[in-house]
Formats: sequence, structure tokens, C-alpha cells
Amino acid sequence: MKRHFVSVVSGLTILIAMFITFGLGATPAKATTTYQVATDSTFPPFEFANSHNKYVGIDIDLLHAIAKDQGFKVNIKPTSFNSAVQSVQSGQADGVIAGMSITKEREATFDFSKPYFMSGVVMAAKPNGKITKLSQLRGKRVAVKTGTSGAQYAQSIHKKYGFRIVTFDESNDMYQDVLTGNSAACFEDSPVMKYAVRQGTKLKIYTKPTLNGPYGFAVKKGHNKKLLRMFNNGLADLKSNGEYARITRHYLGAKGSSDTTSDRTFLGLLKQNKGALLNGFEQTVWLTVVAIFFATLFGVIVGLLGVVPNKFFNGLSTTLIYIFRGLPLLVLALFIYTGIPSLTGSKIPAFVAGTITLMFNEGAYIAAFVKGGINAVDDGQMEAARSLGLPFGKSMRRIILPQGIRIMIPSFINQFIITLKDTSILSIIGIIELTQTGKIIIARNLEGFKVWTIIAIIYLIVITLLTWLSNWVERRIRL
Repeated sequence: MKRHFVSVVSGLTILIAMFITFGLGATPAKATTTYQVATDSTFPPFEFANSHNKYVGIDIDLLHAIAKDQGFKVNIKPTSFNSAVQSVQSGQADGVIAGMSITKEREATFDFSKPYFMSGVVMAAKPNGKITKLSQLRGKRVAVKTGTSGAQYAQSIHKKYGFRIVTFDESNDMYQDVLTGNSAACFEDSPVMKYAVRQGTKLKIYTKPTLNGPYGFAVKKGHNKKLLRMFNNGLADLKSNGEYARITRHYLGAKGSSDTTSDRTFLGLLKQNKGALLNGFEQTVWLTVVAIFFATLFGVIVGLLGVVPNKFFNGLSTTLIYIFRGLPLLVLALFIYTGIPSLTGSKIPAFVAGTITLMFNEGAYIAAFVKGGINAVDDGQMEAARSLGLPFGKSMRRIILPQGIRIMIPSFINQFIITLKDTSILSIIGIIELTQTGKIIIARNLEGFKVWTIIAIIYLIVITLLTWLSNWVERRIRL
């Protein structure tokens, strides 16, 4: 019996190793003519997805133009600003372009290109409100976006002016916090704030740009020197031939690119973004199905190890369940996607990292209710089977498991629902599932309430259908 479970565990280990190896093999460790470049997916007008779900903006257009000028290719990896930076630090991406200010602190970790844009920080608040200057912020709450120059500026002056800082990952969330009155004002990069106002955000800029600083393209310190050199050469070419001026004028001019003429009703937003929403939903479903398959394999085997008459296997099962249920899903995702590559030097595709994250997290919960389902079967059932001369394995397969499975099935379906919802957390590592799709759409039109309402309804419809399925299966089992 011990040999049987050892072989099963070995088989699972080999399966997981093959899965990880396959994923690692999907992306070459060293890019040659095609470079992986990470960017912030929600920082208009520097990077955002247009109405055709294509990434555009000053940074994106400049990068593509430089790549064409210098004869290399780029694969854009949109994610959050923090994840983009960590992707380069861990080797998951070759470079980052995300309206990233060049600072002494960052120069200790990154090698920067020559500056391609000069920006400054401004304060914005409600029009005709009580806050019109910095001295009026005392005792108030001020919103900033994580990792931005605005956040850095707020930290440098908050003691002087006596305000409290609250941090958000997305610009739209920061703006909404001010609009709802939770925060008195926000600090944002000047061109980004101007773009938001032009898009219809009901905020007003009250200060002149300060903390003026340059934006730069960055690579990991000591790495990708050729890419950095080509970026600098291409940038010089674009400035000399007028392409740089054309790109910046397209987004920052008085008639620059905007989305103000589109239909902003619920139906209009749904029609404009149905393709992107459908792609995001498909990615969510596919990630859920793949993750629940591997989570079920992992969970069933770990759960069975917890009920065999062997203290070592029992302890191993308890430990695995304790670890992976105890780790927050967000922490586990970032550890697998950025932590492991930092140690090994090998890239892990975001989808593979997301699947492994869900496999361990959801699998731990499956293992717990597998153990519970088996332990819920009366002890007398096993004793009666053994008294009839049946070995442990056959008693488990023919007597205990059929009864335990009837108890477990509703929990399996509920776990499928939980996994579907948990995929939204994986937007942090750049997987373009339904939640990340919503962030991308909002970055373009800043219609946070309406877009999140549409996405919430999609989730509710799917979860309601799965809940009905769970209730129907549970009723059938009881008959």
C-alpha cells in the first residue's frame, strides 16, 4: 500500500514538473530579435488600449517606431506598473516602458535610456470645491497611484502640509476617490491628468507642474545593453526626422487622441467593447478549466494521503494543506511569477504561473474536503470491509470512496465557482482575463462605474448558472 501511494505521489510530481517545464519552454530565456517589453496597461496617454483593444499611446507608439527604425521586434506585455517593474527585475521581461521617471533610487537597480519625455506633478481636485491650493490640505486625505512621481511628491511634502496619503493601483480608482469625496485631492503626472480631464473626468488641475523629471526606457542593470543602445539610437533618429514630434502631438495636442465622442451609455459601452469582453471572458473560463483540472489532481492525491494509515503521509498532507491554504493568493501568484524566476533565471509565462498558483491554492481546499468527505463515512464501514478480508486499498475503492464522493461532489462544484472568481486576482501578473479587461477599458474611457457594473453582471450570470447546477446535482445525489 505504501509503495502504491509513493508511486502516485511520484507520478504527480513528474506531471507537475512536465507542466512547468513545458511552460518554461514556451518562452526562450534569452530574446534575440524579439524583445519582451513590459508596460503599465492603464496609464493614458502613454499606454492604453484603444476601442479596437490594441495598445497605443506615446510609449507604445515610440517603442514600435524605434523598433522599426533599428530593425528589431517587440512583444508588449501589459500589466500593472509594479508588476512591469518586477518583471524586468526577475528577468521575465527584457525592458520596461511605462512613463517611468528616472530617479537615483531606480538607477541603482535599472539602466535607463536617454530621457524621452519631461513631465511634472500636478494637484487636481473637484471644480468649485474648497481645495484649490496645497495649504488647504491639512488634515485631509490625498490619493496617489502606486509607484508614480505623484506618490513620490506626496510623500515628500505630506508632513509639511499635514495631509494623509492613500494609495491606489489604478488611476481611475484614484480619481473616483476624489470625486466621491473620500479624498480631498490627488497628485498625478501632468500629461496624464490633462488627458483624464479631456476624457470627461470632473476634476480640475489647481497647481503648476512641479518635481519635473524625465521618463526613460529601462532594462535590468547590467543586462540588455544592446537593446538600450538601439533604443537611444532610434530615439535620436525619431527626433531628427520629426516622428517623435508627430507622436507626442497626436496624444497631447489640443485635438489629440481621445474617446469623448463615443457612446457612454451601458449599451454603447457594451457594443464598443464586446470583443474585448468576450476575449477576457474566454480567458477566464479557459484558465478556470485548466486550473481546476490540475487542482483536482493535486487535491485528490493530497487528500488521500491524509487518510492512509501512515503517519508520514498524513503529516505531509496536513503540511501541504496548511501552507497553500495559508498563503494569500496574491502573494503566491507574485512569488511564482516573479520570485522563482529571480532565483532560477528562467522565465515562467503568465498563464502557466497563474495555473500553478490556482492549482496549489484551490488544490489545498479540494484536499481538505476530500479528507473531510472520506472521514465523514462511518468508521464502521471500513471495519466491516476489513473484517470480511478486503485489503485497505480495495476497501477504500469499493466501500468508502463511493460514499465519500457523494458527499464531496457539491463541494467540487462550489470550488469551481470559487476558482472562477479567484482568476480575477491573477490580473496582477498581467493575465488579460475579465477583470484585467475591465481595467484596460476603464483606462481608455474612465467610465469605472459602468464598466465594473457590466463585468459584475457577467460574473453574476455565470456564477448563478453554476450555483443552479450545484443545487441540481446535490438534489440528485440525495434521491
